[in-house]
Amino acid sequence: MGGHALLILLSVASLALLPGATPLQPSQAWSLFKLRQLLGDPPVLGTWHNYTDFCYGGDYKTASAFVECYEDSVTQLHIMGDPGAGARPLPATFSIDAFFTTLSRLPDLKVLTLTNLGLWGPLPGKISRLQKLEIVNVSSNYLYGELPRGLSQLGSLQTLVADHNMLGGKLPGWLKDMPLLAVLSLRNNMLQGTLPESLKDMLSLRSLVLASNNLSGNLPDLKNLQVIDMANNALGPKFPRLGRKVASVVLAGNKFSDGLPADMLASCYLLERLDVSGNRFVGPFPAALLSLPSMEYLSIAGNRFTGRLSGNASCGENLRFVDLSSNLLTGSLPGCLLAAPGKSVLFSANCLSTAGDDSQSQHPSPFCRNQALAVGIVPEQGHKKSGAKAGVVAGIVLVGALVVSAAVVFVVRKASAPKARPARRLVENASSAYPSNLLADARKNL
Repeated sequence: MGGHALLILLSVASLALLPGATPLQPSQAWSLFKLRQLLGDPPVLGTWHNYTDFCYGGDYKTASAFVECYEDSVTQLHIMGDPGAGARPLPATFSIDAFFTTLSRLPDLKVLTLTNLGLWGPLPGKISRLQKLEIVNVSSNYLYGELPRGLSQLGSLQTLVADHNMLGGKLPGWLKDMPLLAVLSLRNNMLQGTLPESLKDMLSLRSLVLASNNLSGNLPDLKNLQVIDMANNALGPKFPRLGRKVASVVLAGNKFSDGLPADMLASCYLLERLDVSGNRFVGPFPAALLSLPSMEYLSIAGNRFTGRLSGNASCGENLRFVDLSSNLLTGSLPGCLLAAPGKSVLFSANCLSTAGDDSQSQHPSPFCRNQALAVGIVPEQGHKKSGAKAGVVAGIVLVGALVVSAAVVFVVRKASAPKARPARRLVENASSAYPSNLLADARKNL
């Protein structure tokens, strides 16, 4: 027997001899010490000793490493490396397969946190052996490859967080087979391709965070979600459908190029955060967003939004941050943004009248008008002129139609008055174009 294995057995044996203790199951205590060994005895587990009572002793617990039990079985395991130091990959001898094999010997595990530990390799499918898992956080490691299909067998899983790894491939459609999954966060990975339409069938999903990946294409229906963060991808051009209970939408740094759906957003009374900065949005800016009752953070910076703002526009009482910078807005900055103690308001590089506030430079009005024309947006004045022209044309057409109608009536009357037979012949010749019953009625009237 190897020296390290013997040490583990001695540790478990000494724990069982502690007076008055209700020890953890020996097999599970052995598994915890084995996990420490597989991780290379990291400093974060320096308080795990051969006399440690994992379930009922609090001396070993730190904010970064602790175990929770129910009776004599582990239900929670939290091991969090130092995020400031930056985890280095574990040595080449590390086996993530062996690591999860050892974890599977904790059958009652419900909550698992393994962050900043240098774990590397593909997430093993044998994670499915931990059937009672409800919350998993494996962020800030070096996991790569696709999400294993075994995750779909975790019927109790509610939260999966694997931010800051190297996970790749497409977001799998089988996620819809996870009936209780409410939170999915895969920020800063290497996911690619389009998102599956099956996301709309995940009725339990409430928070979806896929920022900083390589995703592209239009988003599926997201009406069930309350938190959406898809920043820094290549998504678009269409804005997704949202539900009325949405609270946070972050789509910054993508390729959305259509306008914002003003009517849909106006009904999102619980919306607290909207960030669509750094896209290609065009069209009118829905100023009603400023007055949404729950809105706290609003950024539309770096787009091509147009529209004439009114100094009398109202703002919601919870609004704390607004960034309108680098658009094509004209008119006056709303007074509720100018006199806004405690608010951070950015509005430079538009064509706004700022009532003497020159702290944020503006373009001259012709600049915004010309830029709007350059991207195919007709300014409001242009609309009025084109509407007037259309009215003149419509009037000319109407007068012409009346003249032609009068001429037709005159010709028909002249033809039908003195000569009945030509008129009858005219009706008979029309039989190929009208039903016989209509022609019969017409003959009776001759």
